Amino acid sequence: MKKIISVLVENHFGVLTHAAGLFSARGFNIDSLAVGETEDPTISRMTIVAEGDEKTLEQVKKQLNRLIDVIKVIDLTEEDFLDRELVLAKVRIDDKNRSEILQIADTFQAKIDDTKKETVVIEITGDEDKIKSFIKKMKPFGLIEIVRTGRIAMGRK
Repeated sequence: MKKIISVLVENHFGVLTHAAGLFSARGFNIDSLAVGETEDPTISRMTIVAEGDEKTLEQVKKQLNRLIDVIKVIDLTEEDFLDRELVLAKVRIDDKNRSEILQIADTFQAKIDDTKKETVVIEITGDEDKIKSFIKKMKPFGLIEIVRTGRIAMGRK
């Protein structure tokens, strides 16, 4: 089972390490971790995506709640939420495939960030399905490098 957990924390040194440690201590890999300041500079939001069995993930959420610097833990997978990820993809490009690559990028509402003679860097933002579909479309052209931010999410309530 995959969970998306949003954790509001005090913006202090070491909080990220403690929170991530709860997952590693249980042998869970964190699939995605994004941290950033909120509208209040004294508070950060951690968005953690992890996969594991329900019982253990519930235990991790309870232990996160017990950490001193944790303000609130929200399991977004239990409510209606919006999620996004930012990806930069460096793709091989030549005169033969240039228009096709640019057309695909346009179809996905992606932005061309950098163009060189043999490569193009494309910026795309979207949910997990959109990102997977875009990467699948670009693979035949030659993906040289991909950089991903990790998923961020917010409840719609």
